Amino acid sequence: MTSLRESPTTHRALSRVRRLHALVPSRRYIAAGAIVGSLGLAAVAGGAGAPAPDQSSLAAQVVAAHADAADRASRGTTREAPAAGAAGTAAAKKPAAPAPAAKAPAKAPAKPAAKPQAKKPAVVKPVAGLDQVQMNNAKVIVDTGKSLGLPKRAWIIAIATAMQESNLYNLASDVIPESLQYAHQGTGADHDSVGLFQQRSTAGWGAVRDLMKPSYAAKAFYLALADVPGWNQMAVTVAAQTVQGSAFPDAYAQHEGRAAVVVNAFG
Repeated sequence: MTSLRESPTTHRALSRVRRLHALVPSRRYIAAGAIVGSLGLAAVAGGAGAPAPDQSSLAAQVVAAHADAADRASRGTTREAPAAGAAGTAAAKKPAAPAPAAKAPAKAPAKPAAKPQAKKPAVVKPVAGLDQVQMNNAKVIVDTGKSLGLPKRAWIIAIATAMQESNLYNLASDVIPESLQYAHQGTGADHDSVGLFQQRSTAGWGAVRDLMKPSYAAKAFYLALADVPGWNQMAVTVAAQTVQGSAFPDAYAQHEGRAAVVVNAFG
């Protein structure tokens, strides 16, 4: 059996490829060497009787194989993706949307200023043996005299007169059924006399519905008193009798001291 040996021509071609591979190590030269080796093996397999390939033709095949491997490597579309660096990662990320500006807190609507509440009139406690109802009626008489600009003397005369006429209660009349329709604090039966001052509508003092109002009755009395010449120099009983025309003219004097105490209680 004949042993396989490299022919001299094959040996020289392989030596040349090996020198090229030693100078520039590359996978492309490895491929070229493999091709040349295959050619040499083919020559050996052909037998010793096969004609030796031409040296220039073999070299041309080696160069062609090398060029073809290089060309395939340069035209290949498969590429290894480069590792993303810090810059690539930052570029891949979308810029963050700007944070919405914080809205200023809405101011609470200003509360409307509270309206000052009207002060309730102070209730003056009863004096001079009166109850609260009598004291309240006395206050109406004093306040009416103040509103008319009359002096304290007129208030005392008016209070003493009401004490004698109605005991400082707003009275209706059993003789005048109409008077019972209005607010009252008791009844009397002295003809058609009604109210704090027992004034008679038939004598021209006013309508029954008006005389049943304490403030109206007090004003009617004060206006009549102011028409009496020198009333402020008269004794209380004389001034009161001049206005009222009572059947008991001296009865008013007994109430003067208590009337003064009541008036002083209102300051």
